[in-house]
Amino acid sequence: MVKAVIWDFGGVFTSSPFEAFARFERERGLPEDLIRKINSTNYLDNAWAKFERSDVNMDEFDELFAQEAKALGHEVRGREIIALLSGDVRPEMLAALKTIKAKGLRVSCITNNVSAGEGAGMASTSEKAKAVQEIMDEFEFIIESSKAGVRKPHPKIYEMALEELGVEAADAVYLDDLGINCKAAHQVGMQAIKVSSADQALADLEEIVGFALR
Repeated sequence: MVKAVIWDFGGVFTSSPFEAFARFERERGLPEDLIRKINSTNYLDNAWAKFERSDVNMDEFDELFAQEAKALGHEVRGREIIALLSGDVRPEMLAALKTIKAKGLRVSCITNNVSAGEGAGMASTSEKAKAVQEIMDEFEFIIESSKAGVRKPHPKIYEMALEELGVEAADAVYLDDLGINCKAAHQVGMQAIKVSSADQALADLEEIVGFALR
């Protein structure tokens, strides 16, 4: 029986940053999926990984990312990419979160993030930050990679959430828009849902929890 639902934030409660990456690449005449290629190369210890663990500050990340882009033959600064991270809130996901809480299930969030932006969720404006904070306030607790010093897909960050919730992995469901993070959650013992859209995610989650979310 499911006792807890653990959520990623960006790409789950907000539109995917990959949409913003693709738009940026088109506008700059860059190869398709260049940013994703940079971020996935040496993904355990690249600029992105170091920034999400708070191993480097913004200036250091900006330079390290630029070096990684240059190694692939392109000029892209890290600051330019950080500016793309803020997505639009998906209200149907917030409604589902509230329904799950009302049914008595435990809820928490695990997010890979960086120390930048207007507060939680990497919002780019104070208005977006307010909308994001409304979601964040619904969670029992939030594990942020930039504060925890560990990031997904390391198993430790999932184990931290399970320990805090006091539930076994088999009794928890995890949602994320990245397959690599879902795979890691599954390896820890949780059921995992890869989010490609709100409708798909909620349909999959309804099947697991056994009640309507829409």
